[in-house]
Amino acid sequence: MPSRSQQASLYATFGLTHVGGNSSSSSSSPRHTTTVELIRHGPGARLHDWKDPDEDSKSQYEGSEMSKEDAEITTALLLGDDSFGSGGPLGEPEVRRRFWFSAKKEGESEREDLDAVATQPSVFDDPDLAGQYQPQPDWENIHRFDPSARWTWREERALVRKIDFKIMLWTCLMFCALEMDRANIRQAVTDDLLPELGLTRNDYNLGNSLFALSFLLAEVPSQLVSKYLGCDRWIPLQMVLWSVVASSQFTLSGRFGFLLSRVLLGTLQGGFIPTVVLYLSYFYKAHELTIRLGFFWTAMVFADIFAALSAFGLLHMRGVAGLSGWRWLFLVEGVITLLFGIMSFFLMPAGPTQTASWFRGKKGWFTPREEIIIVNRVIRDDPSKGGMHNREPLTFRLLFKSLLDFDLWPLYIIGLLNHIPFATPNIYLTLSLKGLGFSTFQTNLLVIPSQVLHVVNMIILTYVSEMLNQMSLIALIPQLWGFPFLLWLRFVDTSAVSKWTIWLVMTIFLGNPYAHPIQVGWVSRNSNTVRSRAVGSAMYNMCVQGGSIIASNIYRDDDAPHYERGNTVLLTLLVVNIGIYLGTKAYYTYRNRTRERIWEAMSESEREKYLAENWDAGNKRLDFRFAS
Repeated sequence: MPSRSQQASLYATFGLTHVGGNSSSSSSSPRHTTTVELIRHGPGARLHDWKDPDEDSKSQYEGSEMSKEDAEITTALLLGDDSFGSGGPLGEPEVRRRFWFSAKKEGESEREDLDAVATQPSVFDDPDLAGQYQPQPDWENIHRFDPSARWTWREERALVRKIDFKIMLWTCLMFCALEMDRANIRQAVTDDLLPELGLTRNDYNLGNSLFALSFLLAEVPSQLVSKYLGCDRWIPLQMVLWSVVASSQFTLSGRFGFLLSRVLLGTLQGGFIPTVVLYLSYFYKAHELTIRLGFFWTAMVFADIFAALSAFGLLHMRGVAGLSGWRWLFLVEGVITLLFGIMSFFLMPAGPTQTASWFRGKKGWFTPREEIIIVNRVIRDDPSKGGMHNREPLTFRLLFKSLLDFDLWPLYIIGLLNHIPFATPNIYLTLSLKGLGFSTFQTNLLVIPSQVLHVVNMIILTYVSEMLNQMSLIALIPQLWGFPFLLWLRFVDTSAVSKWTIWLVMTIFLGNPYAHPIQVGWVSRNSNTVRSRAVGSAMYNMCVQGGSIIASNIYRDDDAPHYERGNTVLLTLLVVNIGIYLGTKAYYTYRNRTRERIWEAMSESEREKYLAENWDAGNKRLDFRFAS
């Protein structure tokens, strides 16, 4: 439990004067309005209608302020003051994780009763541990933090659907805008962009490399800005800025302009993905986040499909106002992103308890009851999420500490190398298909089947990974998928094969199940602190962009058209990747077993002393276990 000096500090923070656990004044305080009325008769307890007679008198949270009553109640809960009442029995631990599409029929069994208590056991249920894991006093959700809160599965599942609709859907649409502006270069080159600008295929490679390098270098600085400004401010600003660059490609006139636009676009888009991942972590549990990252990258594939279909129409504008179709492609899609960016200023709340605004409504998107459920279900799942305010900047000391987190380095290596065997053929897919004799418009339509297959396989892979609670071995599957196809590309004389056979092989090959959502969630889960999660996500994405730079330079003009040397490199990398995944599995298993032995050998008092002295150690804590 916190010391008397820590209690004094907490009360001073909230503007209170009393220090102590059980004073007569606290006993006369009103019962905590978030406490539910329960029938308390064992683990099978169900929640009745939630009674909140003081609902109308609740103060609304604005900015970082809270009412004195909320502060007093929250502080008492943090310090273990029993005068506010117990929260009642907890729900039974989930045997199987619940996903948006794994709903079970009501009445299927006693365990599946939707009115059963859903509140899962956590460290906050142990008075000795709760003080070590308590959120910091200036956490933006502190007024809704309530270790005694209880809710049902019916409430939780309805609320998760609401979060999916209010939060997840818009982030997916924003990602569509990003993907459309960074990937439409693949459609533009089918409309003679390269010869019209006097560019060679190596210039195209250089442009892709500069884009990826700029994207990479902007990752960490972008994360620092987002932690200072807040994700809800920085992401819309990013979108507006890059949309200006994207639409200005309408005026490209030569090699320098082409390369400069790629650099600017990469710089302004860098950091978008890890910032969104951090933002989503405010609303979802760890296992829920992984499957929703699958939806997130599904949006990317849908953006590619939309880009192919829109390119079919926009490239037909060649000749309008005497201009090439690719110029209209850049202009129209850039303006669409600008509109999305402007709307994002209004559709992105800062956090689950900060949704009230003139646009989103005076009372916000969530009721006080829903805010309590969101906040407490998330922090019970991962107490580290209460360790930083959502507008608290990362110091250089914390940044350096996070960069040196060697336990995340295996995931960075995976991020660097895992997708190269697929990225290189994908970058050249449209050029390759056109080289086989397909027309510009056939080419843009023929890429769609591989993207559809890709998204279906990605969702299945992500779902299986979470259901089995297995990261390494499931994320390895795409490498095994690609092996026979790369062998075929390397050793078959494609000049003697029908162009439709080549298209079929490439479609199935590039329809591989994408492990990226699994790996992004893996980094987030193994970080175990907000600052490490922010930096770790950025570092992982930097490595992914580093892999894109490598992928952009494997196929060269002097190796065309069969790319025997390039396919040999890709095949070799794929075999190396298989070893890296297995090695990562072994490494995390070893780290967990080592910690388990040390932890089990400690007495209860030694564990409490350790937790008190290492509360901010993140994934270096002996009681933390890595996902593997």
